[in-house]
Amino acid sequence: MKNVCVITGGGSGMGLEAAKFMPKDKIIIIAGRTLAKLENAVNELKSLGFEAYAHTCDTSVRESVKDLAEYAASLGEIKNVINSAGLSPNMANQEKILRVNALGTVYINQEFSKLMNAGSVIVDVASNSAYILPSFLISKKTYTLADTNEELFVKKLIKKSNLPKGEYQRNGFAYALSKNFVVWYAKKCAFEYGKKGIRVVSLSPGLIATDMGNLEAKEGGALIPFTAEERMGKPEELGYALATVADERNGYLAGVDILCDGGSTYGKQFKKKK
Repeated sequence: MKNVCVITGGGSGMGLEAAKFMPKDKIIIIAGRTLAKLENAVNELKSLGFEAYAHTCDTSVRESVKDLAEYAASLGEIKNVINSAGLSPNMANQEKILRVNALGTVYINQEFSKLMNAGSVIVDVASNSAYILPSFLISKKTYTLADTNEELFVKKLIKKSNLPKGEYQRNGFAYALSKNFVVWYAKKCAFEYGKKGIRVVSLSPGLIATDMGNLEAKEGGALIPFTAEERMGKPEELGYALATVADERNGYLAGVDILCDGGSTYGKQFKKKK
């Protein structure tokens, strides 16, 4: 039986780049919402010598995620799951951002872990935006609702994200909350699934030169001067980081967030504004 690697949001950007760094003896499943985009990605991977398949999935819908997990299991043993599907502040409203980024992570982790065995790994992609929130706005009690009352969970986070003025600012707040939740939820799952031998870890990129990153460059570009090299990240750099974290040989890397943002989160401590 062949090993299977599933990458959501893999039609382009860091997800597709992560696929290129996976071993070629694995089946690669590229998942996302737009079939044509996925098929282009699959054709590119096949030209590089991969056995790859496209499968549409809306991670904000549990049944869609369940269908993806079952499809992956039908092809072999699910060894690696990289959940890089997500929406940024310029792409959607608060509710959609929370449902895709936050609840999508819940669905991916829950549905795939049911079909995964010891020695497998789930990597949840968060963001360095998870680190910008004041601690008093982060409620772990609210986060626990994601497992028990999804609608109340979304309602409470929308209420928090309504604090700023302006639509973009509110969307940005919802984005930061969703990604802070991803970091928390990945850690929670690491200790739950660890008993089964499934490793869970999150990775938080900074501003990356993907289609999504370029869309947010006007606002997010303010962080570039605080990176160590004063630049955006490259998709292939994040792809390599994701593939490395997802590698089964990294068996003791679990229950933590990997901050891969060029140093921007902590750069203000070492660099003065120019």
